Amino acid sequence: MIAMTTLQLAQDTGGLGTNNVRDWILNNIIPLLLLVVAILLLWLGGGKGDNAGVMRRLGGVIVALAIIGLAVTTDAGKNIGTWIAGLFTG
Repeated sequence: MIAMTTLQLAQDTGGLGTNNVRDWILNNIIPLLLLVVAILLLWLGGGKGDNAGVMRRLGGVIVALAIIGLAVTTDAGKNIGTWIAGLFTG
């Protein structure tokens, strides 16, 4: 009975998908992780005066953000991959 109701609800709403989960992660988890990383960088490196170490770690965070940005956009990753492939096949 419950499975049939769930199936009917899924058909009525246009099917099951992950768009809402993806939007929730992008709107909630990513900013929270960035906040935690920023606080950890300031607490671990800034408190000891290790500014160079903080900047090295910040470079890794920027690379990770670029990868996340490519993963969540639709055409950017494809276009960059095509461009890189064109460097070797052109």
